[in-house]
Amino acid sequence: MVSQENVVSLDKPIVIDATNHIAGRLSSVVAKLLLNGNRVSIVNCDKIMISGTRSNIISEYQDFLEINSINHWKHGPKHPRRPDTIMKKMIKGMLPREKSSGISAHKRLRTFIGSPKEVKSFKKIKFEKAMIRKSAANYTTMADLGRTIGWTE
Repeated sequence: MVSQENVVSLDKPIVIDATNHIAGRLSSVVAKLLLNGNRVSIVNCDKIMISGTRSNIISEYQDFLEINSINHWKHGPKHPRRPDTIMKKMIKGMLPREKSSGISAHKRLRTFIGSPKEVKSFKKIKFEKAMIRKSAANYTTMADLGRTIGWTE
């Protein structure tokens, strides 16, 4: 377990094992790391937890999926259904939109389902402030949300 203040290496990427982390708390920590100039890779995005009851989370996301263009649904916005792309878009929302710092910070972010071979050699860290505090039964995993809204593995 690592606190955010201890991570300051700019030369090699920071690899975060996102198992049993709360999505919003992890997103805010990662956004701060990206704005400081770090390259961040998040592995095991399918095991990220979302707090709240399962029915509320799914109904809110299904309402979000109904938002589309007035002219034609193909014109967007495109809504992610995979856990890694949901997490990437969540972090993008916490970065500044208009400034070039937010755009370049978002380019330094990588998210993965599982742990790919290109990041297996790096040390994986966890953030204690972003970990779940109750039993895992009180949370919904990002993979469960994705499967419910149309993600096919």
